[in-house]
Amino acid sequence: MKYVLLFGETKDRAKQWEAMPEAQKQAAYGPINEWFGKYSSKITGGHELQPERTATTVKFNNGKAVVTDGPFIEGKEAIGGYAEVTVADLDEAIEMAKGWPTGGPVEVRPVVDRGEPQR
Repeated sequence: MKYVLLFGETKDRAKQWEAMPEAQKQAAYGPINEWFGKYSSKITGGHELQPERTATTVKFNNGKAVVTDGPFIEGKEAIGGYAEVTVADLDEAIEMAKGWPTGGPVEVRPVVDRGEPQR
């Protein structure tokens, strides 16, 4: 089964990350890189996302597209990236999420299967 793991973070911690010196960021990536290495055989895609201040949202008002700066969701948390994984079941996806090293929340969401062949 395919799932997407959405890696969240509080907006305060995201701001701290942006202000962090590059050397400190590189050190913080160590455990994250280890996590990706551990699960590399199950990860089929994903990316780290640019900060949410770079987001552009297209909403619709009476069928007319309205473009605004900023993220779609306004809240206290932000999505920092995602990984697409192929695992046996939800339990395996949850076990992967439990090991996410940042301490931020991880949303585990199944991908709609349209009959594509499994990798």
